[in-house]
Amino acid sequence: MTRQAVPTRQVDDERVRITRWDFAPGAATGFHVHEYPYAVTYLTDATLRIVDKDGIESLVTMSAGGSYSRPKGVAHDVINAGTEPMAFVEVEIKIGT
Repeated sequence: MTRQAVPTRQVDDERVRITRWDFAPGAATGFHVHEYPYAVTYLTDATLRIVDKDGIESLVTMSAGGSYSRPKGVAHDVINAGTEPMAFVEVEIKIGT
């Protein structure tokens, strides 16, 4: 059984939703579709296995402090493929969407 990543909602107002995600090794978000554009900043180094809506897997390595953004509609499952716990902060942008 796959462990669930732990979301901690930090802000949720009319402009943004900010969530910290903590992952034990092997933990996953579960498949989901992003309803808003979003940006992610890594708090730790991370090796992720990303599974897209078609079941295609990719392995991604991120460094602590690294960031990226994506548009709304991205559909995937995010899994900690590393051997150490990892965490990131996700900022979903509600205004202008």
